[in-house]
Amino acid sequence: MLSERLNNYHIWLASASPRRKLLLEDLGVKFDVINVNISETCPEDLIRAEIAIYIAEAKSMAFPEEKLHSNTLVITADTIVCHKDLNLGKPSNREEAFGMLKMLSNDKHEVITGVCLRSLTKTIFFDACTEVWFKNLSNEEIYHYIDVYKPYDKAGAYGIQEWIGYIGVTKIKGSYFNVMGLPVQCLYEELRTF
Repeated sequence: MLSERLNNYHIWLASASPRRKLLLEDLGVKFDVINVNISETCPEDLIRAEIAIYIAEAKSMAFPEEKLHSNTLVITADTIVCHKDLNLGKPSNREEAFGMLKMLSNDKHEVITGVCLRSLTKTIFFDACTEVWFKNLSNEEIYHYIDVYKPYDKAGAYGIQEWIGYIGVTKIKGSYFNVMGLPVQCLYEELRTF
């Protein structure tokens, strides 16, 4: 099994996301968590998956060098929401969150997660994309969600595993867990062969 294959590694999840921590735990991987602080800005010429991969790599490179040993494996990820030609990051306030959710309402968008796996001798990147459709959300529903769940730490201003996902998502094509922030099926396959 996967946990036996990874026994030789000290695995670090470099993420502050409680959702990524939960998903990796549920995959049966033993790991420690460390938070790395980086600027989540990137070159303007990058698009879609390139952005998520760039930020995942930046998080990996911010991992403290003194903790990187021959048996260390660092996992980093970044999730972005794309609506038409716009990349939606994390909202900074209530009105920005409202604007994002209003934009996603009654339409399709894509959620892309870039992942970086890094050891002293090897670094690999991969990404996953999921299409998500929302019903026509009322202003009241959007403000209720924002005020109760405060989605300021979530790209696109929502978490599919929360109330807005229960009442608003009408269709999904691709990995549900990718929308939560970690494409665990892809990660499982990559870890099996790392």
